[in-house]
Amino acid sequence: MIVSSLGFCISLPLWIIFCALIWIEDQGPIFYTQERVGKDGKIFRALKFRSMIKNAENGLPVQAIENDPRITRIGRFLRATAMDELPQLINIFKGEMSFVGPRALRPKEREVFGNSEVTELRNILGYKERHRVRPGLTGYAQVYLPPDAPSLEKFKYDLIYIEKMSFLLDLKLILFSFWISFRGKWQSRRKKI
Repeated sequence: MIVSSLGFCISLPLWIIFCALIWIEDQGPIFYTQERVGKDGKIFRALKFRSMIKNAENGLPVQAIENDPRITRIGRFLRATAMDELPQLINIFKGEMSFVGPRALRPKEREVFGNSEVTELRNILGYKERHRVRPGLTGYAQVYLPPDAPSLEKFKYDLIYIEKMSFLLDLKLILFSFWISFRGKWQSRRKKI
């Protein structure tokens, strides 16, 4: 709670700038909330800066793809630097998330493969096990894998993190995350660190 409060206070000038830029681009909502699955499968509402066009999702949630036409101009910057995630400091403060952990997934999120096959993430090996811990703002899979890596691979990395969890590993992942954000490499398909 203390660290998330401190993070909010330090980043407040960025919040003001991002709110203004998001509103100027299309006069739409500044924040976006979506249901996410937390520890022990509990559902919570994650708060983010809106990075997609208004009403970008019609129907079931689908992960953004490379060069997704739904992403706004300011949204591209926010995603590349992970600044769209800043409002999740509030989720951390409320105890729904942690700074480090598996990515918080959406309840009915699905993965679309290159052959048009669609699979709900809950049907992929490792999905349930990763909910033994709080989801994180950053994590092992987010740092070491490209954003479009298959969920099966991401879940393997999540399970490795759960197995190796420690304060030093969390600190390492946080420092790597700052480095990736500073360089704007979160959406990179190449090695981020």
